[in-house]
Amino acid sequence: MVSLFLDVLAGKKARSPAPIWMMRQAGRYLPEYREVRAKAGSFLGLCGNPELAAEVTLQPIRRFDFDAAIIFSDILTVVMALGHPVTFVEGPKLAPLEPVSEAVAVLERDPVRWRTVLAPAYDALALARSGLAQDKALIGFAGAPWTLATYMAGGGNDEQKAARLWAYRDPDSFDALIALLVDCVSQHLIGQFEAGAQAVQIFDSWAGGLPPVLFDRYVVKPTAAIVEKVRAAVPEAPIIGFPRGSSLEGLLEYAEATGVSGLSVDPAIDLGLLAATDGPVLQGNLDPLALIAGGAALRDGVEAILKATRHVPFIFNLGHGILPTTPIDHVDELVKLVRGPR
Repeated sequence: MVSLFLDVLAGKKARSPAPIWMMRQAGRYLPEYREVRAKAGSFLGLCGNPELAAEVTLQPIRRFDFDAAIIFSDILTVVMALGHPVTFVEGPKLAPLEPVSEAVAVLERDPVRWRTVLAPAYDALALARSGLAQDKALIGFAGAPWTLATYMAGGGNDEQKAARLWAYRDPDSFDALIALLVDCVSQHLIGQFEAGAQAVQIFDSWAGGLPPVLFDRYVVKPTAAIVEKVRAAVPEAPIIGFPRGSSLEGLLEYAEATGVSGLSVDPAIDLGLLAATDGPVLQGNLDPLALIAGGAALRDGVEAILKATRHVPFIFNLGHGILPTTPIDHVDELVKLVRGPR
């Protein structure tokens, strides 16, 4: 059977209804997820248990019949593979790297070790693929180098202050960190394709607000290098880029320079303007808070997005991850609005 998601991501003509999935679609808004999460004992315990990770990956497909499943994992598993400690206490906690060359030098550079640490995600992908219908696509993912470096430098708050200061004060050591992350992320995405992923998404959650010179150097160029490395191993690999918070100008630069198959867009961007350009397949961009609100906010938001993208290949999604307080019946309504009456 043909996957509608993969068909559209390949750049084929506009389809109605558009395929639909949601970022963080396996998560705390679902009671069945909370049950499995309790069984796992911790968030990292769930990520590291392939059977349970595969189960929560499949839960939203069973409940909502989305067109694609995204593997349950976390972007910071790459940081862990590099030997940098990560804990989760109501969110990720990392000890900041010191912005000097010696700090980067202590990180793990062995791809064999990377594969060992990241193996639970590959095992979960294989299990999830075996549990999916053939017309449902399976998506892998990784964090982008800039976003991962931002966490490693001290976190994404305060306009990525620690990472930006490091990049300004010691660009050589920061470039070395970015280069190492490019290699590890590339290997991780290749490993996910080998395990059964049919497309991948690169999350650059902290790409917004950067000056153009930093955006080009640390968002665009590293992502372009990852796309090149992945496609050298997996020719024509379908790759979605998500430089969250980028300006319209930045998105156009990113799309052209990286060669991504699809461009995921946050709620601040007018999809109609992007749809008028000759760029990659678009994905997005309903405000997650409109989904929580429901009613006219949800209906009007969906209608505006579908109208703006009706003439181009398009994948419906949120502009960022679904929030834990989202009512389940609003998700049901969203699917009906996108797909129309049956």
